Amino acid sequence: MRRTVRWSDESGTGLEHLLLTGTECGFRAESLVIGAEEGVGFALRYRLEIDAQWRLRAAVAACLGGPELHLLADGAGHWRLGDGTALPELDGCIDIDIAATPFTNTLPIRRLGLTDTQACEIRMAYLPVPGLTPSPMRQRYTRLGAGRYLYESVESGFRAELPVDADGLVGDYPGLFRRLEA
Repeated sequence: MRRTVRWSDESGTGLEHLLLTGTECGFRAESLVIGAEEGVGFALRYRLEIDAQWRLRAAVAACLGGPELHLLADGAGHWRLGDGTALPELDGCIDIDIAATPFTNTLPIRRLGLTDTQACEIRMAYLPVPGLTPSPMRQRYTRLGAGRYLYESVESGFRAELPVDADGLVGDYPGLFRRLEA
Protein backbone atom coordinates (compact mmCIF):
# COMPACT_ATOMS: atom_id res chain seq x y z
CA MET A 1 0.00 0.00 0.00
CA ARG A 2 1.13 3.50 -0.82
CA ARG A 3 -1.45 6.25 -0.55
CA THR A 4 -1.22 10.02 -0.58
CA VAL A 5 -4.23 11.82 0.88
CA ARG A 6 -4.98 15.49 1.49
CA TRP A 7 -7.60 17.16 3.64
CA SER A 8 -8.47 20.83 4.07
CA ASP A 9 -10.08 22.14 7.21
CA GLU A 10 -13.67 23.31 6.78
CA SER A 11 -12.61 26.97 6.61
CA GLY A 12 -10.23 26.22 3.75
CA THR A 13 -7.27 27.80 5.55
CA GLY A 14 -5.68 24.59 6.87
CA LEU A 15 -4.20 21.66 4.97
CA GLU A 16 -2.93 18.16 5.70
CA HIS A 17 -0.74 16.11 3.38
CA LEU A 18 -0.49 12.43 4.43
CA LEU A 19 1.60 9.61 3.04
CA LEU A 20 0.48 6.13 4.15
CA THR A 21 2.77 3.25 3.22
CA GLY A 22 2.85 -0.45 3.90
CA THR A 23 5.91 -1.65 5.81
CA GLU A 24 7.37 -5.01 6.72
CA CYS A 25 5.49 -4.90 10.06
CA GLY A 26 2.32 -3.00 9.11
CA PHE A 27 1.96 0.64 8.11
CA ARG A 28 3.62 4.03 8.44
CA ALA A 29 1.75 7.31 8.29
CA GLU A 30 3.76 10.50 7.78
CA SER A 31 2.04 13.83 7.64
CA LEU A 32 2.31 17.58 7.75
CA VAL A 33 -0.67 19.60 8.99
CA ILE A 34 -0.92 23.40 8.79
CA GLY A 35 -3.87 24.87 10.64
CA ALA A 36 -5.17 26.92 13.53
CA GLU A 37 -6.73 26.04 16.85
CA GLU A 38 -8.64 28.74 18.74
CA GLY A 39 -6.99 31.42 16.59
CA VAL A 40 -3.45 30.11 17.14
CA GLY A 41 -1.70 28.93 13.97
CA PHE A 42 0.41 25.77 14.01
CA ALA A 43 2.41 23.51 11.75
CA LEU A 44 2.36 19.89 12.96
CA ARG A 45 4.55 17.08 11.71
CA TYR A 46 3.72 13.53 12.81
CA ARG A 47 4.77 9.98 12.07
CA LEU A 48 2.85 6.91 13.23
CA GLU A 49 4.10 3.33 13.19
CA ILE A 50 1.13 0.96 13.04
CA ASP A 51 1.22 -2.83 13.21
CA ALA A 52 -0.57 -5.17 10.78
CA GLN A 53 -3.65 -5.25 13.07
CA TRP A 54 -3.86 -1.42 12.90
CA ARG A 55 -2.65 -0.93 16.50
CA LEU A 56 -0.45 2.09 17.11
CA ARG A 57 3.08 1.10 18.15
CA ALA A 58 4.90 4.46 17.99
CA ALA A 59 4.06 8.10 17.44
CA VAL A 60 6.36 11.06 16.95
CA ALA A 61 4.78 14.51 16.80
CA ALA A 62 6.09 18.06 16.93
CA CYS A 63 4.75 21.51 16.21
CA LEU A 64 7.13 23.87 14.46
CA GLY A 65 9.18 25.64 17.12
CA GLY A 66 8.13 23.21 19.87
CA PRO A 67 9.52 20.06 21.45
CA GLU A 68 9.09 16.64 19.87
CA LEU A 69 6.78 14.14 21.58
CA HIS A 70 7.73 10.47 21.24
CA LEU A 71 5.16 7.90 22.38
CA LEU A 72 5.52 4.13 22.39
CA ALA A 73 2.61 1.69 22.72
CA ASP A 74 2.70 -2.08 23.17
CA GLY A 75 -0.55 -2.67 21.26
CA ALA A 76 -2.19 -4.05 24.42
CA GLY A 77 -3.02 -0.72 26.06
CA HIS A 78 0.24 0.29 27.76
CA TRP A 79 2.09 3.48 26.84
CA ARG A 80 5.39 5.14 27.60
CA LEU A 81 7.39 8.11 26.46
CA GLY A 82 10.38 7.59 24.20
CA ASP A 83 12.67 7.82 27.25
CA GLY A 84 10.86 4.86 28.86
CA THR A 85 8.68 6.85 31.31
CA ALA A 86 5.40 4.97 31.81
CA LEU A 87 2.11 6.75 31.09
CA PRO A 88 -0.39 4.85 33.29
CA GLU A 89 -3.11 7.43 32.60
CA LEU A 90 -3.28 6.00 29.06
CA ASP A 91 -3.71 2.37 30.20
CA GLY A 92 -6.36 0.69 28.09
CA CYS A 93 -5.89 2.99 25.09
CA ILE A 94 -4.99 1.17 21.89
CA ASP A 95 -5.45 4.00 19.40
CA ILE A 96 -4.35 7.62 19.19
CA ASP A 97 -6.59 10.53 18.21
CA ILE A 98 -4.60 13.53 17.00
CA ALA A 99 -7.03 16.46 17.08
CA ALA A 100 -5.77 18.11 13.88
CA THR A 101 -6.30 15.17 11.53
CA PRO A 102 -9.10 12.89 10.35
CA PHE A 103 -6.54 10.16 9.61
CA THR A 104 -6.41 8.82 13.16
CA ASN A 105 -10.07 7.74 12.84
CA THR A 106 -8.78 5.12 10.41
CA LEU A 107 -6.96 3.19 13.15
CA PRO A 108 -10.03 2.12 15.18
CA ILE A 109 -12.16 1.78 12.04
CA ARG A 110 -9.68 -0.73 10.59
CA ARG A 111 -8.72 -2.37 13.89
CA LEU A 112 -12.25 -3.00 15.20
CA GLY A 113 -13.56 -4.67 12.03
CA LEU A 114 -17.17 -3.82 12.93
CA THR A 115 -20.10 -5.36 11.05
CA ASP A 116 -23.17 -3.34 10.02
CA THR A 117 -24.93 -1.70 13.00
CA GLN A 118 -22.25 -3.00 15.41
CA ALA A 119 -20.84 -0.39 17.82
CA CYS A 120 -17.84 -0.32 20.14
CA GLU A 121 -16.82 2.15 22.85
CA ILE A 122 -13.06 2.55 23.27
CA ARG A 123 -10.50 4.64 25.15
CA MET A 124 -8.24 6.71 22.94
CA ALA A 125 -4.98 8.50 23.66
CA TYR A 126 -6.14 12.00 22.68
CA LEU A 127 -3.46 14.42 21.51
CA PRO A 128 -4.52 18.08 21.32
CA VAL A 129 -2.74 20.44 18.96
CA PRO A 130 -0.65 22.50 19.48
CA GLY A 131 -0.29 21.39 23.15
CA LEU A 132 0.61 17.73 22.42
CA THR A 133 -0.17 16.59 25.99
CA PRO A 134 -1.82 13.15 25.71
CA SER A 135 -4.86 12.25 27.81
CA PRO A 136 -7.45 9.47 27.70
CA MET A 137 -10.75 10.05 25.90
CA ARG A 138 -13.74 7.73 25.45
CA GLN A 139 -15.13 7.41 21.94
CA ARG A 140 -17.68 5.22 20.21
CA TYR A 141 -17.65 3.96 16.64
CA THR A 142 -20.71 2.44 14.96
CA ARG A 143 -20.65 0.93 11.49
CA LEU A 144 -23.71 2.26 9.69
CA GLY A 145 -23.12 0.31 6.49
CA ALA A 146 -20.48 -0.21 3.86
CA GLY A 147 -18.17 2.81 3.89
CA ARG A 148 -20.08 4.70 6.63
CA TYR A 149 -19.33 5.05 10.34
CA LEU A 150 -20.77 7.12 13.16
CA TYR A 151 -18.11 8.67 15.39
CA GLU A 152 -19.15 9.86 18.87
CA SER A 153 -17.13 11.56 21.59
CA VAL A 154 -18.64 10.11 24.76
CA GLU A 155 -17.51 13.04 26.95
CA SER A 156 -18.58 15.96 24.74
CA GLY A 157 -21.49 14.41 22.86
CA PHE A 158 -19.98 15.43 19.49
CA ARG A 159 -21.16 13.14 16.67
CA ALA A 160 -20.24 12.90 13.01
CA GLU A 161 -21.05 10.48 10.23
CA LEU A 162 -17.82 9.55 8.49
CA PRO A 163 -17.68 8.23 4.94
CA VAL A 164 -14.58 6.10 4.36
CA ASP A 165 -12.96 4.63 1.27
CA ALA A 166 -11.96 0.99 0.76
CA ASP A 167 -8.80 1.52 2.87
CA GLY A 168 -10.77 3.05 5.77
CA LEU A 169 -9.52 6.57 5.09
CA VAL A 170 -12.03 9.29 5.94
CA GLY A 171 -13.54 11.28 3.10
CA ASP A 172 -15.27 14.47 4.18
CA TYR A 173 -15.60 14.90 7.95
CA PRO A 174 -18.73 17.04 8.34
CA GLY A 175 -18.02 20.40 9.93
CA LEU A 176 -14.27 19.79 10.26
CA PHE A 177 -12.44 18.50 7.16
CA ARG A 178 -12.88 18.08 3.40
CA ARG A 179 -10.98 15.46 1.42
CA LEU A 180 -9.06 16.90 -1.53
CA GLU A 181 -7.61 15.33 -4.61
CA ALA A 182 -3.98 14.44 -3.83
